[in-house]
Amino acid sequence: MSLITATIQLSGGTEQFGHLLVDPSRICRKGRKFQENSKRSMNFIVPGKNVEGGGLGRHRRKVHSFCTKEPEIMQEATRGAHLATLECQFQFRNRHWNCSALPRSIRRILSRDTREAAFVYAITTAGVTYAVTKACSSGQVADCPCDRTLTGKSSDGSWEWGGCGDNVHIGYKRSKDILDIKIKRRSDIRSLIILHNNEAGRLAVKENMRLVCKCHGLSGSCTLKTCWQKVPTFREIGETLKIRFDGAAKVIPGNDGKSVIPAVPTIKPAEKEDLIYFDESQDFCKSNKKTGSFGTHGRQCNSSSIGVDGCDLLCCGRGYVSKMVKVKEYCRCKFQWCCEVTCDTCTKRKTVSTCR
Repeated sequence: MSLITATIQLSGGTEQFGHLLVDPSRICRKGRKFQENSKRSMNFIVPGKNVEGGGLGRHRRKVHSFCTKEPEIMQEATRGAHLATLECQFQFRNRHWNCSALPRSIRRILSRDTREAAFVYAITTAGVTYAVTKACSSGQVADCPCDRTLTGKSSDGSWEWGGCGDNVHIGYKRSKDILDIKIKRRSDIRSLIILHNNEAGRLAVKENMRLVCKCHGLSGSCTLKTCWQKVPTFREIGETLKIRFDGAAKVIPGNDGKSVIPAVPTIKPAEKEDLIYFDESQDFCKSNKKTGSFGTHGRQCNSSSIGVDGCDLLCCGRGYVSKMVKVKEYCRCKFQWCCEVTCDTCTKRKTVSTCR
């Protein structure tokens, strides 16, 4: 499942939702079960006591309208959420918290405003922005053109805008439409933090667009280049957000009830691109159902590394067990003209270390 589980506090109590984003197979169903499907599927709505009156219902209806008007967008939103899950697990594969998407863990993680929750929200909105943007540019979504708004030449005249650029503006807007809900009350730090981290995720895509060019001229002389903008790879986006996770800023509510300020006065205020948090992270060394931690017992580690993937750090000082195992790998691969690669299967022995 995707990284999408959260608890939303409403005036009538606490509701548990199955997916943080949109599952089109549920939310886009027609008929009387719409309300029930919405409640189970749409916990991308900002947790916290921020929804007054019909705000929640209006947001549900707005998102549901995409099912009939832009069903491809909903499919891409789901694809983006899944992409975000995989990237989160890659970025934290060697950390005490390895970004498990199991409901009994991620629910607890998202119930507090920690660094880990900040990353989940940011990478998810980035995933939706990225997936929708890429789908539009590839022609998979109707009425969603590529970006041809950039015109003119560079200052030195060596290249000019052209081609079919990635329309990140549509991806940005749809991510915001689907994942954000307007704050209705003051002094709701949870909502302020989540909305800030949502925006940081979108900006990780929007502000890291790269220039791609194609040469023109006789015999490849490249006398003129046509250039357009493309989104970076999602791995680059994940690495950008991982750096911001490491440098995330702790905040407290501002006096105006509509902003957050640094918890330490000497620290400069967080920029829009930065991740922010309010609660300190829990200890992920040991299993704890209350915090959603699975601990690191049984996790594979690198006995020869002194980094975060090393057994000393990953096992939290509890030690580790190493044993020889047999693994099968492809070997002696050959390229056959044309166009096939054939390989043998080799069995080798390797040492595997796991945390006690």
